[in-house]
Amino acid sequence: MTKIDEKDHQILRELSRDGRISNLDLAEKVALSPSATLRRVQALERAGVIKGYRAVTDPAKLGIGFIAYITVGLGTHTKASQSAFEAAVARAGEVRECHNITGTVEYLLRVEVADLVAYKRFHTDILGALPQVATITTFVVMGSPKDTRA
Repeated sequence: MTKIDEKDHQILRELSRDGRISNLDLAEKVALSPSATLRRVQALERAGVIKGYRAVTDPAKLGIGFIAYITVGLGTHTKASQSAFEAAVARAGEVRECHNITGTVEYLLRVEVADLVAYKRFHTDILGALPQVATITTFVVMGSPKDTRA
């Protein structure tokens, strides 16, 4: 797929709001026939524009009461150091997002755990134990007035 037009953008907006919407309802919302809508959705999927569908969960109902963003600075700036850090983070279930960023640190993590005690364990026993890590700064989420992932 080389070009995404306004109808494709409309389809993507609707699917972002409700990934379980029926093709018939989606077609009605974007003012296309069901067959044309289905062809467009399938083309967006084949092109990798739509990477998948997932359930949005309620963290509180899963026992997650502590969410934090953490910046991590590495001690050495080598490919091997980055790869080792990224592999360790990939194994840590507490880490929901990991982003390699520019600036004074190398990574921004989103961590979700049950409570402060669980966060301290993660901070000390997992993140703090990684030999690549030089600095850790934690930003505790007190509220999320806008979160388009939910």
